[in-house]
Amino acid sequence: MLFAHDNMPGAHLAAALVNAAASGIARPAMEELLGEHGIRRPQLTGDQAELLGDWSTRLRTVFAAEDQDARTVAVNALLTVGTTGVYLTTHDGRRPHLHFTPEDDDIVGRVRAVTAGGLAIFTVESEGERLGTCARTGCRAVFVDTSRNGRRRYCSARCGNYDAVHRHRSRV
Repeated sequence: MLFAHDNMPGAHLAAALVNAAASGIARPAMEELLGEHGIRRPQLTGDQAELLGDWSTRLRTVFAAEDQDARTVAVNALLTVGTTGVYLTTHDGRRPHLHFTPEDDDIVGRVRAVTAGGLAIFTVESEGERLGTCARTGCRAVFVDTSRNGRRRYCSARCGNYDAVHRHRSRV
């Protein structure tokens, strides 16, 4: 099963928010990140940026879940807090897609809904797999695995290479 980035924007935004929070992203960079992931009107107040930082901590639980059951519980907890209703929409020339909160909700509500709903859809499509945390010790990044074989263990090739070199050197 192949997953296109365009088909899973909420899951990718969730990963980006978790990774940004882990690196201590500043508000202007967070606004840019939101805009890059298709969030309209991405301007944040300081309080809203703080709320999204807290939300990012909750999003991490989905990526760090040990198994399908734990991931399901984590996604359901996000859906309970982050969504207000589901409806189909076509806006801005886009094909039909789901929204999980009214379009006029504030930025925090919209981001919570997009990420909670996106993670739910991705979890269904990936049969509870393909979300994870980087296997390299010390790396706190998370990822959405859209690879062909679904066996991704690292957030990036760089972390995978670093870990391979580290394992090789420890054997010598």
